[in-house]
Amino acid sequence: MSFFDSFDLRQLDNLELLAKQVVEGFIIGMHKSPFHGFSVEFAEHRLYNPGESTKNIDWKVYARSDKMFVKNFEEETNLRCQIVIDSSSSMYFPEREKEGQGLNKLEFSSLAAASLMNLLKKQRDAFGLSIFNDKLHHHTRCKSSTTHYNLLLGHLDQLIKSSQHNIATSAAESLHQIAESTHRRSLVVIFSDMFEQSESNDELFSAIQHLKHNKHEVLLFHVADFSKELEFEYDNRPYQFIDMESGEEVKLQSNQIKEYYTSKVKAFTEGLKMKCLQYGIDFIPSDINQGFYPILQSYLVKRSKMRT
Repeated sequence: MSFFDSFDLRQLDNLELLAKQVVEGFIIGMHKSPFHGFSVEFAEHRLYNPGESTKNIDWKVYARSDKMFVKNFEEETNLRCQIVIDSSSSMYFPEREKEGQGLNKLEFSSLAAASLMNLLKKQRDAFGLSIFNDKLHHHTRCKSSTTHYNLLLGHLDQLIKSSQHNIATSAAESLHQIAESTHRRSLVVIFSDMFEQSESNDELFSAIQHLKHNKHEVLLFHVADFSKELEFEYDNRPYQFIDMESGEEVKLQSNQIKEYYTSKVKAFTEGLKMKCLQYGIDFIPSDINQGFYPILQSYLVKRSKMRT
């Protein structure tokens, strides 16, 4: 059974409900596991201490985890987090022939972002949203209110419904703008396949370096369909491949180019990893078929390090 079997993805138009389900499942899983790998305390929950009032016990969490947690209504904002989503046409891969066949990269990134915002809201942290493709189209500053949360969910919902072809990526230009317009010392979380339409990656790496130069901590989630885009797992038969950003088409037998293609993609990915390591950026490969818990856990690990 896959991760997504637990969710009705036909309800993708209700991001708030799906994000809440993802986060609740993640929190319950952490409470049940004796091996978290790191220590993190939610602003909304803490362990119940015998003798104190029971009025703020979260009985839903108790029913699922058999542990008592108290809701904590601390209002302090501890962190600013700018969530950045690449909405270029390549992010709409894979295109599904019918509903219920899983998520494409943009839907995965949007639901991951919604889940992350839900978790940030629980921790009383502030969050903003930036959306780019060939240019920076949307940029909101960080806030922590419920009204702001609902507004950003609306932006994500519109993004999912506005499938566009032949829209290229200009990640470098957009990341430069985001670096300048985001409050300094923020956590910048990027969801992108990083498929920049350029002959050289120097501009992209320069933009990534700009984020660190402006004192931002950065999580880069490299979003991909691993089996198709990285490992090129296709049946050995003729295919017509179409570049979703340029519209260029090519007909070929998949096994004729698999070795060449995978070597090029591996070199690109390794180069990106090395540059991120050089600049102190967390590079996290994110397979759209593996669910959202690794993304939420990576965020919490980063947040715990920023607070120490």
